[in-house]
Amino acid sequence: MEWHQITYFQMVAKTEHITRAAEQLSISQPALSRAISKLEDELGVKLFQRKGRNIYLNRYGKMFLSRVEQSISQIEIGKQELLNEIHPDNGTISLAFLPSLGMGIVPEILSYYRGNFTNVKFVLNQASNQEIIKQLKSGMVDLALVALLDDDNEVIWEPLLSEELFLIVSDNHSLAAYDEVDLQVIESEPFISFKEGYGLRTIIQNICLEAGLQPDIVFEGEDIGTVSGLVSAKLGVSLVPDIPVLNKNNVKLIRVKNPICKREIGIARLKDSYVSPVTQQFIEYVKGLF
Repeated sequence: MEWHQITYFQMVAKTEHITRAAEQLSISQPALSRAISKLEDELGVKLFQRKGRNIYLNRYGKMFLSRVEQSISQIEIGKQELLNEIHPDNGTISLAFLPSLGMGIVPEILSYYRGNFTNVKFVLNQASNQEIIKQLKSGMVDLALVALLDDDNEVIWEPLLSEELFLIVSDNHSLAAYDEVDLQVIESEPFISFKEGYGLRTIIQNICLEAGLQPDIVFEGEDIGTVSGLVSAKLGVSLVPDIPVLNKNNVKLIRVKNPICKREIGIARLKDSYVSPVTQQFIEYVKGLF
């Protein structure tokens, strides 16, 4: 059973006349008659009672028309729901981002955006860099704010901003007397890193590799707050961005002169995927902000 057969049936039922129905549908009368006959054959029951030039629904046709009209009504509702979902003024955007970005950057972006597009809705999700990329590829989210780790032919990533990473030590650590150091000074220090799958883990690994270091990792955290807490407890040192809500009690942030310590944050989406009007509008707006 094909969709055009359903719409043809509905029109014939409405007009009770094959010729007029064919004119309304802009098809030939024989083509319409064949389509109705094929539908009746597929259903295994006659739907119309023919009388002269007119054609009337029999009781089976009336039963079927009731369900057809319910189905068409539901499809129309579904079409409208989709149109609302993608509309630039009141659509919905599914956005994933790194937990650390939820402490400043993401709320700021959304605040600015909602100030201009009040009725646009967001579905927000925080996860590790690795998990976010999986969500993009599965179609679970439309967009992501993530760090660039490796080239990925399936993902389009456009840079937005660069965050400096600082050496973080406890406030009574011997290095706390310095405001700027080379990363080599932590060669013999116990190091607190991030768990596998988190973007900062990979970034820190690459930075240490560039500096010729193999840090002695003693603890692994899932978020910057946990890492900062472990550092303040004098359990090791680490590298973190200076985010607004970072608890700086009992710790010292030190700028690293060499090598350059930073992470690049960008907006990512799946290559060759459908981008709704509301999502495209948000992409352009965010790029404009930065």
